[in-house]
Amino acid sequence: MKKILVASSALVAVGFAGAAQASEPISLSVGGYMEQWIGAASEDDRFESKGMMQSDTEVHFGGSTTLDNGIEIGAKIEFEAEGEATNNTDEQYLFINGGFGQVKLGQEDGAAADMSITAPSVGPAGVNDGDMPNYVTLRATPDNVWDDGDDNKITYYTPVLGGFRAGVSYTDDDGSEASDERTNTGDSVVSAGVEYKADFDGVSIAVAATGESKQEGEWYHVGGTVGFGNFTVGASYGLKEAEFGLNENTTTTADDNMGVDFGVSYAMDAATVSATYMYAEMEDSAATSGVDEFNGVDLGLAYTLGAGVTWKSSVFWFDYDAVAATSDNDGFGAITGIALSF
Repeated sequence: MKKILVASSALVAVGFAGAAQASEPISLSVGGYMEQWIGAASEDDRFESKGMMQSDTEVHFGGSTTLDNGIEIGAKIEFEAEGEATNNTDEQYLFINGGFGQVKLGQEDGAAADMSITAPSVGPAGVNDGDMPNYVTLRATPDNVWDDGDDNKITYYTPVLGGFRAGVSYTDDDGSEASDERTNTGDSVVSAGVEYKADFDGVSIAVAATGESKQEGEWYHVGGTVGFGNFTVGASYGLKEAEFGLNENTTTTADDNMGVDFGVSYAMDAATVSATYMYAEMEDSAATSGVDEFNGVDLGLAYTLGAGVTWKSSVFWFDYDAVAATSDNDGFGAITGIALSF
């Protein structure tokens, strides 16, 4: 039996090698984005005002080749172009596409993060894991999708069948030599999701259910959007068990995290505007029980000035009610800037 398996493996390897030799060599293309923002905010006097200017820039390299058997194999590498980190790699992974679906291997977001759907929002501030904390002081960032980060993982996505698609990722625990770059220490993580997307006589529907699980705790998320005419409306809800952030055999008295958002956007020619609200409950690391509460509203604008050039602006309001009174904060602000894609 062992000889048969070895021989079969050799034949498969030879088959792929022959297909690779007949295909075109991989040539990497360059892409990415640059975002430059300027803003101002008013918050409680006891907090020092943050920098008015913010940047976010990445350079992406990618390429693929199609083998004679029809299978596409390629790679994508993303680099952070700002900051002084010793390793500026954001994501890097290999992908394989075919009639069976898609397989990814490397450092990137899991299936749950890729497939989650949140409320429409086009402004740079955002209320759901947005840039608002860059301008005002929040003890924790409001969020309802808690991905395990760009860790080494294997991901599989099914083909789209009748509008449905499923995905699953596996991230090894931090004791593995393959997980030396892990940002989320602790147990191995299973990330999964299922989505449905379709168009019916001018009405588009997208819904998804996602989540992650490890030995200690889980998080779950559901969200959806409906588009009709120039409008898109949507909402999402996420719940994370307090244990999810802990390592094996560690107990907690903290409460679960929760976040819900609602939003609507309207597109007109080159411009899109949106209004988004979020309420979130987040564990307060300074307290043994209780949660911080966040309420926020973001009014956003995205205006296409030309190919790959978009002017974006936000006007936002927030109220952060912390368990520790010294962290209470509320206020408002505005952000504007240019986003380039290339």
